[in-house]
Amino acid sequence: MGSSLSNLNDGTTANDFSIGPSLGDIPESCIAAVFMHLTPPEICNLAGLNRSFRGAASSDSVWEKKLPPNYQALLDLLPPERYLGLSKKDVFAVLSRPIPFDDDNKELWIDRVTGRVCMAVSARGMAITGIEDRRYWNWIPTDESRFHVVAYLQQIWWFEVDGTVTFHLPPGIYSLSFRIHLGGFMRKSGRRVCNYEHTHGWDLKPVRFSLSTSDGQEASCEYYLDDVKREEAHGHHKRGFWIDYKVGEFVVRPCSFRELDENSRRGIRAQQLDAAIRCRSFAMLGILDHASENCIWMQLCSF
Repeated sequence: MGSSLSNLNDGTTANDFSIGPSLGDIPESCIAAVFMHLTPPEICNLAGLNRSFRGAASSDSVWEKKLPPNYQALLDLLPPERYLGLSKKDVFAVLSRPIPFDDDNKELWIDRVTGRVCMAVSARGMAITGIEDRRYWNWIPTDESRFHVVAYLQQIWWFEVDGTVTFHLPPGIYSLSFRIHLGGFMRKSGRRVCNYEHTHGWDLKPVRFSLSTSDGQEASCEYYLDDVKREEAHGHHKRGFWIDYKVGEFVVRPCSFRELDENSRRGIRAQQLDAAIRCRSFAMLGILDHASENCIWMQLCSF
């Protein structure tokens, strides 16, 4: 059987007699047409079959379809020497790696499988209640944040976190999620150790998350960040883990460049609702956006 499969590629028998058409006889244009419907990893895996597949897998027409409509806006965040003269395949590779912008407080990239746009926003790129007051907040370095730092909350009675994203997002459905971690964590003798001694207040009142867009779309929800009894009853444990809290979705519709610019302003907020509750230990990393396709995500963590 192995001999038969091998022969399918070169069109010969074990005795070098022709047995008819093979994969090598398929026109490169036909292979490229099929590649239009495959994911980038699938295309790369098939590129090693033979010369025709390898040529189709490098075709600009194929990779142009895998890039988002606004890929030039993403490239504009880079120095021209990083992308000038590159093939579309190489452009895809460049854009699939995070691109920092806005004083390195935000990152954009495209998903390696779907080609959809993703965005992350650092806590340093957001307005946080009392962030400059060392009695309440500190900046803590950590390798668990893509921005290598978290805003660490020691204690507070109430807080708001506000952020705005303005970018030429391509049409699609986008979702906003906040990623939250309850409990302090550190590396000790190479192991990740969590501490919940000073984590309290998050089970008494919910935190409200909301988003709004400049074209009138809104979404909001409330979550108790810490509910040990309910979690144990359902077999779920939030403490010690990063948990994604989905706020909602918004739609970017096809429109002119100017309209897209006006409608691409997104507001994001996290708000602790009750000023009478003393909350301890909370740290924030950032926000992310990828199309649900695409999303906006925010990392928070409580110590």
